[in-house]
Amino acid sequence: MKLCNRYTAFLLCAAAVCLLWAGCKKGFLDRGPQGSYTTDNYPYPEGAGPYDQYIFACYDVMRSYDVTVMPFVSATSIRSDDADKGSTPSDDGGNIQMDNFTLTPSNGLCNALWLGHFSLIDRANLVLWHIRNDQGLNAPEEAKVQAEAEAKFFRAYAYFMLVRLFGRVPLIDSTFTDPVGQANVPQSPPAAIYALIESDLQFAAANLPLNWEPRFIGRASKGAANGLLAKVYITQQKWAQAMAAAQQVIESGRYNLSTPYAKIFGEDGENSSESILEVQATATLNEKRTRGSQHASVQGVRGTGIWNLGWGFNSPSLLLEAAYETGDPRRERTILYAGGTSVWGEPVPAGLPNPRYNHKILSSPTMRNQILDNFSYWMNIRLLRYADVVLLYAEAANETGNTPEALAKLEMVRKRARGANNAILPQITETDKDLLRNIIRHERRVEMGMEYDRFFDLVRWGIAGPVLQAAGKNFVVGKHELLPIPQTQIDISKGVLTQNFGY
Repeated sequence: MKLCNRYTAFLLCAAAVCLLWAGCKKGFLDRGPQGSYTTDNYPYPEGAGPYDQYIFACYDVMRSYDVTVMPFVSATSIRSDDADKGSTPSDDGGNIQMDNFTLTPSNGLCNALWLGHFSLIDRANLVLWHIRNDQGLNAPEEAKVQAEAEAKFFRAYAYFMLVRLFGRVPLIDSTFTDPVGQANVPQSPPAAIYALIESDLQFAAANLPLNWEPRFIGRASKGAANGLLAKVYITQQKWAQAMAAAQQVIESGRYNLSTPYAKIFGEDGENSSESILEVQATATLNEKRTRGSQHASVQGVRGTGIWNLGWGFNSPSLLLEAAYETGDPRRERTILYAGGTSVWGEPVPAGLPNPRYNHKILSSPTMRNQILDNFSYWMNIRLLRYADVVLLYAEAANETGNTPEALAKLEMVRKRARGANNAILPQITETDKDLLRNIIRHERRVEMGMEYDRFFDLVRWGIAGPVLQAAGKNFVVGKHELLPIPQTQIDISKGVLTQNFGY
C-alpha cells in the first residue's frame, strides 16, 4: 500500500502537467495546458471524470521518448525495408543494430521499449486499482465503467506493442506493492497475451464513448478500440473477427476519407475525420518542449540554420520510393527530397546528410516562426488512421472470399489518393484471390508509408525473411521477427526471464 500511495502522489503531480489528447488550433499560443488541475477545479474539472487524475498519466506516457519516439521509430520503421537508419554514419544510439539486424540483448532501444510500455501498463493497472477501491470518490457506476474501459484500452495497446516486439512477456494485470515481485513475473506465451488484449479491447469498445466533448477530443474512443481490435485480430489471421471489428469503425459514421492526403499530416490536419488514434502534443512560446513530443524532432531534417530541424533518423529508402505507381501523389507527401520543395512550398537545400527525409512529420514554417523553435515538439503523432482500418477490412474481406467488398474498400483509398486526376491510380478490378492479396498489401505499403506498420505487416504476412534479405538486411528467419529480451531485465529478474531464440 505504501507503493500505491507513492504512485498516487506522483500521478496527482503528473496529472497537473500532463497533456490530454485534445484538439485545438495550434495557433492559439496563449492557451493553458489542457487537462490540468487547479485549486478551483480539483479533484476534477467539470465534464471530466473522477478517475481522470490517474488516466491522464497514461496519456502522458504515450508521448514519452520510450513509447512513441526514437525506440518506437527504430523498431517499427528503421527495421523495415521502407527506411534506412539516416542521420550520419557515426550517429548511432543503437539504430545501426536495428537497421542491420545485428541486435544484441544490450541494445538500449530494446530496453527503452520494454520500460516504456510496462510503465504504461503500470499506469493503466493503477487506474483499475483505484476503480476497485474507489478511494472515497463515491463515483457513479457509469463513471467507473468508462474509466475501466479507458484504462484497459491503454493496457491493450501496450501489450499489443510488447507481444509484437518481444513475443513472450510477463502478463501483469494488477498493481504490485513490491517492485521486486513485479520484476519476477515469468513470461507468458503470446496466446495468453493476445487473450488479455482481446478481452481488454472488447470491454473498451463496448464502454468507451463514440465521441468526447470538444475539450477532450483525442481521448481513446469506441472507434480507437474497434480499430485496434481489428489490427489485433488480423495479426492473428482471425479474418472474420477482423472484418467485423473494422466494420464497426466503418459503420460508426464517425470517420471518413474526406481529408485530402496532402493535408492529413500537417498541423491543419490534426484530429481530422481521418484520425482514430492520435497522440496530442502542444507547444507555446513559454513551453516549447515540456508538453510536446520529440517524435518529429528525431526524424527532422539534419541541416543548418532554418533547416536544423532534428536528428535526421528514419530516412525513406529507395525501395519505398520505387514502390509508388507513376504519378501517385502520396509519394511526394511521404518523401521529402533534398534539393526539392516541401509541402509548405519551402525550397529544401541540396547537400544534406541524407537525400530523403520523412515528409509526414515536417512541421509548417508558420508554426516554427510562431513558437520560435525548429524542433516541432507540437506535432501530433498519428497511430491509427481510418484508411488503415479500411485496408484492414479489404484484406480480411479478400481472405474470406468476399471479393466485391475487398475491391470496394480498396477503391475508397485509391479514389481519395487520385483526387480529381483520373489518369493515375486506376480502379482495381482483379478478382483472383492471390493476386488481389498482393495488390492490397502493396496499397497498404504506399498508403501507410513511413507510418510504423511495415515491419509488423511483413512479419504477420510471413514474408519478412525474403523481403528484408532482398533489401540487403541481415535478417535471420526464426530470430529477427522479435527483438531480444533486454539483458538488463533478465538480470533484474535474476534469471526468471529467459532470452528469445537466437540471441
